Amino acid sequence: MRTPLRVLRRHRPLSALVVAAALGATALLPASASASAEPAPTAAAAGFTDDFDGPAGAGVDGSKWQLETGDNVNNHERQYYTSGTDNAALDGDGHLVITAKKENPAGYQCWYGSCEYTSARLNTSGKFSSTYGHVETRMKIPRGQGMWPAFWMLGDDLGSVGWPNSGEIDVMENVGFEPGTVHGTIHGPGYSGAGGIGAGYSLPGGAAFAEDFHTFAVDWNPDSISWSVDGTVYQTRTPADLGGNQWVFNKPFFLILNLAVGGDWPGDPDGSTQLPQQLVVDYVHVTTGAAAKSQQQAAAQGH
Repeated sequence: MRTPLRVLRRHRPLSALVVAAALGATALLPASASASAEPAPTAAAAGFTDDFDGPAGAGVDGSKWQLETGDNVNNHERQYYTSGTDNAALDGDGHLVITAKKENPAGYQCWYGSCEYTSARLNTSGKFSSTYGHVETRMKIPRGQGMWPAFWMLGDDLGSVGWPNSGEIDVMENVGFEPGTVHGTIHGPGYSGAGGIGAGYSLPGGAAFAEDFHTFAVDWNPDSISWSVDGTVYQTRTPADLGGNQWVFNKPFFLILNLAVGGDWPGDPDGSTQLPQQLVVDYVHVTTGAAAKSQQQAAAQGH
């Protein structure tokens, strides 16, 4: 994520559950630290649609998503990600609600001691991945110091090559101290962490993203990724931006949704932070082939 120089950069986590799922294993297995040859690009998978329809209090569709559990020392985040519906549930009105709470109802232990917060993180590893397409979500993000919502993607080969060789595409990230700005970034070998390549997008007139729903998307093609907010494209990245480093985005990636609390980049919650906070997701759609091309063309025309 491209951030102001005054802010510490995060090192993107390798969640135990994500790595195990990418390896096709049920037990925790470490990700290899060495890079291997990148697999040949595969055809794009069929599209993905989740409009989060269902009764209030229900969990997410288990055929599409899995919930990760645990803490995250890599970014020095403060939350414990839980399973079940305490922190991630449908609201009955067509939304997924991820709720960050100041609590520790089950004696969870985090890297810093007894956990202070709970939240949720979901991914589609082993259930859905795609090579190229139009990847879009519509959501209303939370507000407040220490909040860190994100919609992002990791390469399917994470379990074999590790991060950042797997590649990472951040469709949308926001940190609470920048209520009117979101960021889109790519990470790969030689351009990860502080060297991630991306840009920010700010709402006009000092508006905050937490005030309403907004649409965040990437249009992903061979050797090209473009980011947009509410249909406005604000950056495009290609291999020419990498300074000779390897482009690792011509292969399958899976999806991740999460709401982190605290960490090196956003900083921790303070006395001004009102909890609980919610990330309200209206939908997640991935379109491929001709449908994706039509959406890309519409975005280019400002529709």
